[in-house]
Order: sequence, then structure tokens, then C-alpha cells
Amino acid sequence: MPSPFPGMDPYLEDARIWEDFHASLAAEIRDQLAPSLRPRYVAALAVRVTYDEVVVRWRQSHSIKPDGSVLRAEDRPSGGVAIAPAIAPAPLVGMVAPQIALRLYGVEVRRVEDDLLVTAIEILSPVNKRPGHEAFESYHRKRGGLLRSAAHLMEIDLLRAGRRWALLTPLPAAPYFTFLSRADKRPQVEIWPLRFQEPIPVLPVPLLEPDPDVPLDLGRAIRAIYDRAGYDLRIDYRQPVPSPELVSEDAEWVATLLQAGRTQE
Repeated sequence: MPSPFPGMDPYLEDARIWEDFHASLAAEIRDQLAPSLRPRYVAALAVRVTYDEVVVRWRQSHSIKPDGSVLRAEDRPSGGVAIAPAIAPAPLVGMVAPQIALRLYGVEVRRVEDDLLVTAIEILSPVNKRPGHEAFESYHRKRGGLLRSAAHLMEIDLLRAGRRWALLTPLPAAPYFTFLSRADKRPQVEIWPLRFQEPIPVLPVPLLEPDPDVPLDLGRAIRAIYDRAGYDLRIDYRQPVPSPELVSEDAEWVATLLQAGRTQE
């Protein structure tokens, strides 16, 4: 069963689904581009590993009453032999936040003859948009390096939360964006605002001159993943949209859309 949203489905931002969706989207983009790139270029997954803390609910256990004696009375040596001082057990036990490995996926278009990086397609994850996180800092440096290179950069941001690319040009109000920085047009950046209500447009993936752009149908890629992964079986559209809260206009539109869908069931 397809997603009820014409554009990006905000329920895919749910933490239970996002990691699977993120990895699947990178693979789908690679597979969609590959036939159009042959024989001069190839598309390959680019994988980075970072770590994130797991939120654990910690409940303090019962009070610890240490036993001051280490040796039983009958085990203590008699006479003038020195007795070792008792070791005090820790009166409290705490926890550090466990860390899990996160794989961050992107797609690289490379020239076959010399493996030259032609276009980097970055699909942002929540940690890439969270100031203070290692992945935020490392991606900021990576983006800067790409902007100083001869490679094109496409950035796909399908997350409403977090800090966006700080451009000199003010961005319109939209939940999602795709940005394209062509190496030969910098500092100009092409911008596609993406909304729930509108189908996602077909995007251009630039190559080397004189080769023309190849099309990336991002909407088709997302629909294909949604169907194959069976996200309709995992998403409960009766629940609120994952945080952050929608602006009032979008919230009203989403409520109307989902109510209409329930009426037709």
C-alpha cells in the first residue's frame, strides 16, 4: 500500500524507521542512476561510521549497605599477624550513556578511467544536523572540502529537525530541501524546497563537461522503498507526526489528508 503523501512522508522521520530508510534510499539512488551513467561513470555507495548515545531510562536501585568486614571472624588469623584493611564497596552505581555505531550513507558518482570523484550525493542524517555532535562537525568539514574541490555536491535534506545549511540567501518556509552546488557555478547553489503536498521533482545530477545532467527521480525512489520495505505495515497514521511539531498550516493539511484516507478504508 503506497504512502498517502504526494511528497515526502514525514512519518519516515520516525527513529524506528529512519535508519533503514536512509540506507535504502542511498542504494535506490545508486541503482536508479547506474544505467544512465554507463559506460563513462559509475555510482557507488559511500559509507561513514559515527557513534551516537542511546537514551536509557535509569532507575536508582536499592540502597547499598556495604559489609565492613572482608574476612569472616573464624577466618581471621590470630596472634600478632597484621590484618589487611577492609576494602569499601562503592556506595553508588551509575551509568554512562551507551554508544551505538551509526552508518551514514551517501552516493558517489566517479569517472571510470581514473576513479575521479565527479558528484557527491549526501543524504543527511539527524546527527549531521545536530550541533555539537561529532558527525555534525565532520560533515561540516566534509562539505567545506567538497565546495573547495572540483566535484559537484548534491545535499538531500529530508529531515525537519536540526540545523540546515547556512546560505547567504534566506530559505523559504518548507519542511525539506535539496541543494545542488555545481563545481563550475560556485558560489551559486540551486535550491529545491520540498513539501508534503507536492510531488518531489526530478532532480539533475551533473557530470563532467560536455556530458549532460542525468535525471534523479527522488520521488520514485522514495515510493519504491516504501512499497518494498512495507512501511505501511509499520507506520500508524493515527499517531501524531514525529517531532518536531508541524506548523499550523501543514498540521491542518496533514490532518485532513489522513482523515480522508481513514474515511475511504
